[in-house]
Amino acid sequence: MAKTIWITRHGNRYDFVNPEWFITAKRRYDPHLAEDGIIQAQQLGQRLNSEVITHIFSSPFLRTVQTAYEVAKILDLPIKLEAGLGEWLNPNWMDYNPEIRSPETLSKTYPNIDLSYQSRIIPQYPESEEMVMKRTAQTAQKLASEFAGELLFIGHGASVLGTAEGLLGEPLNIRASFCCLTKLVQNNKVWEVELAGDTSHLSDPENTVRFN
Repeated sequence: MAKTIWITRHGNRYDFVNPEWFITAKRRYDPHLAEDGIIQAQQLGQRLNSEVITHIFSSPFLRTVQTAYEVAKILDLPIKLEAGLGEWLNPNWMDYNPEIRSPETLSKTYPNIDLSYQSRIIPQYPESEEMVMKRTAQTAQKLASEFAGELLFIGHGASVLGTAEGLLGEPLNIRASFCCLTKLVQNNKVWEVELAGDTSHLSDPENTVRFN
C-alpha cells in the first residue's frame, strides 16, 4: 500500500520583516509569523484541503505551530508537536538553547494541539549540520514507520531538507522556501518525489531563501 509524506516549511517569520524585534524579544529565537506568513499558511491549508492527510506533525517552535494551526483548522485535524522536526540548534545562530513555549502553554491559544502526543526524538544543543540532518532524517523515518495514511511534516528549512533526505536516502535539491510543498510517495518500499519545493499555491512566494 502506498504511503505519502508531505513536507513544508513555516510561513514568513516576524523577525525577517522587523529585525529590530530580536533586540528586545523575550524569546528571541522563537519569533512568531509575520502578517504575510499567516496568509501563506492559510493558502497552504487551502492547497492541502483536497488531499487526504491523516496526521499533522509540527515543530514546537511558535512560527511552525502557527503555520500548522492555520492548516489544521482547514483540514479539521489535531496537531502533534514533534521536537525532532524543530529548528537547527546552530550555535552560530543561537547563543544558547532557545527557550520555547511548552505544549500546554501553546494549547491555550492553539486548542487543537494533541497534548497526549509525545515527541519521538529530542534534539540537543548545540547541533552541527551533520547532527541536524541525522536527527531530522531519523524523525521522518520513525514517523513514517509508525503512522499510517498521509502525513504532513511542518518544520524549518533544515528539517525540510533533512526529512526528505532521510526518506529518499539521498539529498533532494530544492529551495526550501516559506510554505513550499514537497510530496514523497512510497511504492514497494521505494520513495519517489512527486513535488519538490512547490510554491504554486502561494500568491506571494519567497524569492530569496533565508534560513536564519
